[in-house]
Amino acid sequence: MQVARAQGLFHAGGGAWALLSLRGFERHFGPRRMKEEQDWLVRTVSGLLVACGWSQLRTCPAPECLAQARRIGVGTALTLLAIDLVYVPRGKVRRSHALDAVIEAGWLVAWWRCGPLPSAPVARCSPLALQ
Repeated sequence: MQVARAQGLFHAGGGAWALLSLRGFERHFGPRRMKEEQDWLVRTVSGLLVACGWSQLRTCPAPECLAQARRIGVGTALTLLAIDLVYVPRGKVRRSHALDAVIEAGWLVAWWRCGPLPSAPVARCSPLALQ
């Protein structure tokens, strides 16, 4: 549960940083070539990181909740790591993104070190049951 909360705080905070101060975010990670045309993309990714982070921060200790937090965490870390590994060597993003790659790899190691989650019955609900 600590990994979920720590990663949730990291991603929610990082996403909020770009949403609240795009200029400050760009000072560290660098402006994009077509800035005006790409601000919407930075804000979209930032909003998604806040949503993923918030979901992880709100994780309950039940096995099915922890499994969901792990899926969110591993999926987010893999996606951001892949982007960093592709675009840093090509020079499309600043080298400061290499630090993010190390951090994302660290999240993957942290989840791996948690070991398997205890099995629990999978809660199933139909879309109509969501009210």
